[in-house]
Amino acid sequence: MANVYTQINIHSVFAVKGRHNLLPANIRPRVFEYISGLMKKNDLFPLAVNGWQDHVHVFFEIKPDISLSKAMKLIKANSSKWINDHSFVKGKFEWQRGYGSFSYSRSQRNGVIRYIMQQQEHHRAKGKSFKKEYLDLLEGFGIKYDSRFLFDFLDE
Repeated sequence: MANVYTQINIHSVFAVKGRHNLLPANIRPRVFEYISGLMKKNDLFPLAVNGWQDHVHVFFEIKPDISLSKAMKLIKANSSKWINDHSFVKGKFEWQRGYGSFSYSRSQRNGVIRYIMQQQEHHRAKGKSFKKEYLDLLEGFGIKYDSRFLFDFLDE
């Protein structure tokens, strides 16, 4: 696109269907590496991809000619297919419907990258649940939500 200059930084979060802990430590790096490569191949610039046993965070630059919903559909559909093709879990692997996405300025990028790359410490050492983390994001951005349509959270 001629004469179009943008920098759109998006942090998206999505969860494993049923909130099962289907992303154990032995497969997480491979899943995150696949997602990062997938994003690069599709003109999304990954800044950080990480997560925990039951959810994933992706932080990336997106071009204005691709919609966020198209990008998330691409990431989730292809990564779940890849996980199933490699038989990383027993049965069929799926992501929950939906996602949360949040925009950040260039000056906030390093902090968001640090936050995402420290997910293991965030959840294991600090004991913060995914539900608390996700609700904090929604509330911190002033996003009104209907609790009936949030992810299925385990009792935490």
